[in-house]
Amino acid sequence: MLLSDIKNMSIAANLQEIKNSIPPTVTLVAVTKTKTVAEIMEAYEAGQRDFGENKIQEMTQKYEQLPKDIRWHMIGHLQSNKVKYMAEFVHLVHGIDKFTTLVEIDKQAQKHNRIINCLLQVHIAQEETKFGFSYDEISTLLNSNELQLFKNVKIIGLMGMATFTENEIQIRTEFQALSNYFQQLKIQYPQFTSLSMGMSSDYNIAISAGSTIIRVGSAIFGGR
Repeated sequence: MLLSDIKNMSIAANLQEIKNSIPPTVTLVAVTKTKTVAEIMEAYEAGQRDFGENKIQEMTQKYEQLPKDIRWHMIGHLQSNKVKYMAEFVHLVHGIDKFTTLVEIDKQAQKHNRIINCLLQVHIAQEETKFGFSYDEISTLLNSNELQLFKNVKIIGLMGMATFTENEIQIRTEFQALSNYFQQLKIQYPQFTSLSMGMSSDYNIAISAGSTIIRVGSAIFGGR
């Protein structure tokens, strides 16, 4: 679907078109950064319940104004000193790229008597600007004794962002490599149920490679 087409369709219609095109086993996270409460409510009233934000402060403000059955996903780069603001309500943290972030999430989740589900972000793109662990770092982290000490954090899978390019072969290769690694880890870690890959421009490629969660903004709400 072209962005020029999206402008002529409602948010509800865009949502329905995407949901009709993806398997029912794939979770659609509607990315709401810079979007108004009214726009989010239009998606909510169309049945959408999973929403994603890049910044904790913006997510917290929207949480306070919107229905409490919304499942909020933190999909952006996470600053440890702001974890406390979302610990009470966040549904899933997608972009864990530092061990110290897990330490802080465990600490803040304990204060609210919660277990917070998290995904480890893997650096699969060629761009150095993207965050994430290497495959070797993920293996080291999962086998570390320190990880076993966490009582209020549960790692349930991986997240990755492909290179920003029009080369679909490269995108597919990066997604497939992450998916293959995810499948290997599932054998050892049965709690690994979620693989978050794919955005508005590449979610179909991600799903074909095995993604279970897609993060879609512009294809639902239009451009900024």
